[in-house]
Amino acid sequence: MAVVAVWKCDRDGKMFDDKKAAEAHDKMLELAANITELIESSIDGISEEHSEAIGLLLAERRDQLAKACKGKPEALLEESEGQAGNVTPLASNQ
Repeated sequence: MAVVAVWKCDRDGKMFDDKKAAEAHDKMLELAANITELIESSIDGISEEHSEAIGLLLAERRDQLAKACKGKPEALLEESEGQAGNVTPLASNQ
């Protein structure tokens, strides 16, 4: 009988066959939780569902967000790995 090692994320129960991937996922979820808490404490009346969705989106796209903050705002419009872009560029009214 073969033994297969798997790692389970405590936060969402997702399973990984690679410890590094499991740790990266857990850190991303921790960042999302902290962003969610910041949003909820800063914006009155926002629903928990919406603040969690925003927190998760920003945490998943943290690399693109970091590039945008360093002077490349177009990085937010690039598709991230394995995900379709959820941001639609706005056309200017000239």
